[in-house]
Amino acid sequence: MSDLVRYSVTFCLFLITMLSLYIKNLFFFILQPGLVVGLIPYMLIRYQLAGILNADFKVLSYLGLVAMILGLAIALFCVYHFIVDGRGTLSPAHRTKTLVVKGLYKYSRNPMYVGMLLILIGEVLFTGSMRLLVYTILVGVAFHLFVIFVEEPRLTRDFKADYLEYMTTVGRWF
Repeated sequence: MSDLVRYSVTFCLFLITMLSLYIKNLFFFILQPGLVVGLIPYMLIRYQLAGILNADFKVLSYLGLVAMILGLAIALFCVYHFIVDGRGTLSPAHRTKTLVVKGLYKYSRNPMYVGMLLILIGEVLFTGSMRLLVYTILVGVAFHLFVIFVEEPRLTRDFKADYLEYMTTVGRWF
């Protein structure tokens, strides 16, 4: 087989792999974060939504929109690094193959969770809903406990010394 054919086949396989990761991440992004920051908050405030959307925008409403957009940008940036650097997805079923320490992961070990919480905080500011505030606090506590008791032990098992060193140089949240 000529070098050109071999390189072409390798490149095509690389493209197929990357496309597959993009599709899987899109699915898991809609399923997991979409449920936590989209469907459940909607279900909590669906009967108040018409009044909220018809109300005059206040400074907090605009701050809420900015927080939601920033949180979404953070989450999408993290997904990008999961695909490109980690060669995996956000799903525990399709874990990253390498430890992701680039991008926002240089500043936080859990920027995806920070982004999700920022979206929820934005929703609270935008809607002024106490239900959503309580939900956001509960989600924050659940994220924290999940990271401590599930995610960090699993990452320590998967990446051993690399993750232990990463833990000493980068904070859990900020």
